[in-house]
Amino acid sequence: MIELADLIGVPFKNNGRDPKSGLDCYGLAMEVFHRFGIEIPEYWSDYDNCEKISNIIRKEKTTAYWQKTEVPTPPALVTIRFGVPAPYVNHTGVYIGDGKFIHTREKTGVVIENVHSIMWKYVIDGYYQYVGE
Repeated sequence: MIELADLIGVPFKNNGRDPKSGLDCYGLAMEVFHRFGIEIPEYWSDYDNCEKISNIIRKEKTTAYWQKTEVPTPPALVTIRFGVPAPYVNHTGVYIGDGKFIHTREKTGVVIENVHSIMWKYVIDGYYQYVGE
């Protein structure tokens, strides 16, 4: 298992890409994939720009880089429609196995949660494996 315990509690930081100072949800995804030995592309968007985030994710889901899967294997990007109307996907996490995913939010910082919990089960849009450029 990849070591992720040191990430728990790292504060949320808009456009954060350094675990020492803070991470946003995609910065965390980049860090987790890196720990699995996978370098994923960089994307920039303020955490509260739902439309831009949704457009980035929608565009990337149609490229050959990401492959949707019904049965994710770690690491898999988790796309989430959180607190916004259905067309927008505005949050990401990383599926790490055993029904768990790691993500970060402004109020909690980095946490690990169960994908099957009532809080997440109906807002998870999908799981995507990175297949490279």
